Amino acid sequence: MSKHARARSRPGRTSRRTARRAALAATLGLLTFTAGWAYVAQDPDQAAGAGQASADSRPQPVDRAVRDIPRSPLQGLTGISEQTRERIPAESRQLILVTGRAVDSSESTATFYTRPAAGADWVKAESWPARNGARGWSTERTYGDLTSPQGVFALTDAGGLLSPPPGTRLPYDEDRGFVATGRGVNGESLVGSFDYVVAIDFNRRPGRSPLDPVMPDGEDKGGNIWLHVDHDGPSQGCVGIPKDAMRKVLQTLDPAAKPVIVMGPEGF
Repeated sequence: MSKHARARSRPGRTSRRTARRAALAATLGLLTFTAGWAYVAQDPDQAAGAGQASADSRPQPVDRAVRDIPRSPLQGLTGISEQTRERIPAESRQLILVTGRAVDSSESTATFYTRPAAGADWVKAESWPARNGARGWSTERTYGDLTSPQGVFALTDAGGLLSPPPGTRLPYDEDRGFVATGRGVNGESLVGSFDYVVAIDFNRRPGRSPLDPVMPDGEDKGGNIWLHVDHDGPSQGCVGIPKDAMRKVLQTLDPAAKPVIVMGPEGF
C-alpha cells in the first residue's frame, strides 16, 4: 500500500470516531435534558424548602467584633466594687444604688437601675440627690452610732402616712404611726419625712409593715432603716431622697422583679 493510500484510509477511521463521539454527546445531552426536566417538574414548595434547609444547615458566620467585646465585670453599674456586685441576687431586675461621697459623709446619690432579664447588664434609669447617716457608713452598725448600714438589702415592704401613689405594687401599710417626732440631727424639722417609706431589709422581718418593731439580729444593731422622704438633713441611719423621687420609686418597684438596694460609700 502506498503512502497516499494509507493517508486516504485515515478519514474512514476518523469518521467512525466522530460518529462515536456524536453518539456519546447525544447520550450526554439526553441525560442533561432528563435531569433538567426532573428538576423543573419538582414541586416548587419542596424545592424552596430544600434550598432553605441547605442554607440553614450551613454554619452561620459569627460577628467577631461583637463576640470579642469584653463584658464589664460590674454589669453596667458604677461606683461599687466587683465584690459588692457579686452579692446582688442574680434574679433581681430592679436596683437602687446609693453611693456616699466618703465613708464618713452623709451626702450621697441614689440611682435607679433596671435590667430586662436576670443576668443581663443593668441600665440606668434616673438619679437623685440623697442623704444617709450623719456619720456615714458602717459594716458593723450599732444602735445610735448615726451610721447607715453598708451592703445589699432586699426591698419588700412599703408604707406611709399618705395613701399609696397610683400603681404601687409593693405591700403598702397606710398608718398614722408614720409620724416623725422630734427634730433631725441638725435640728431640722422632720415633718413629712414618713409620708412615703420603703423598708430596707436590714435587721427586720420581710413581709411585714415597716413599723414592725421586731429586730431578728438583736436591738444592739438597731432597726427601722428606711428609704424615705428627705428632710434636708442627715439621718440617724435611713436614706432620704426627694418626695417626687419616693413617689416614682413606689410606682416603679415590683415584687416580681426582686428589687434590692445597694448602699455604701463610693467604691465599696
